[in-house]
Amino acid sequence: MRVGVAHHFGWAVAVTAAGRQVADRRRIRLVEPGLPAAPIHYESARLDDAAAADLVRRVRASAARATSASLDELASGLPGPVLSISLRAWPLDFPDDIAVLRRAPYESRADSVMYRQILAEQARARGWAVHLFDAGAVERQAAEILAEHADEVLHGPRAALGPPWTKDHRIALAAAIVAGERPVAPDGRELRGA
Repeated sequence: MRVGVAHHFGWAVAVTAAGRQVADRRRIRLVEPGLPAAPIHYESARLDDAAAADLVRRVRASAARATSASLDELASGLPGPVLSISLRAWPLDFPDDIAVLRRAPYESRADSVMYRQILAEQARARGWAVHLFDAGAVERQAAEILAEHADEVLHGPRAALGPPWTKDHRIALAAAIVAGERPVAPDGRELRGA
């Protein structure tokens, strides 16, 4: 089983593929209720660095707990073990200093990167491989792998499973399929020419 994730602030669409078939699709929670889902982008402007850092620490801890619970629930509902999770790539040298994160160009991406980092940490803690993908290219990559079956595999679940089947679902499924077909380096980056 391979899980593809299309994340948002505080929640994500997770699609699990067994080979090229959808085994599960669900919305998962990435932060507990009562805390801001985007502490850097929407909340930190009114705070000094120390207060912003405290808020981010609390949201990050909440996100770790919520993500852990969501991944445990997902894994327990599947007919087989999870081998990998696929997440949209982020710069591996993304800063973590709160003063830097509160400035452009980082403040608009910091919360999103936080969720992906936590998803990766939680997945690795479960022994799952972490694959990183380019959201703008992953559907095309999956279509190349699937060849004449691309439309059926990527768009067919809407008819077979019913709504919702959105672009997020297609991207998550495509990422899971690509992860099953292409070798990756330990940092999750695809290995070219392998």
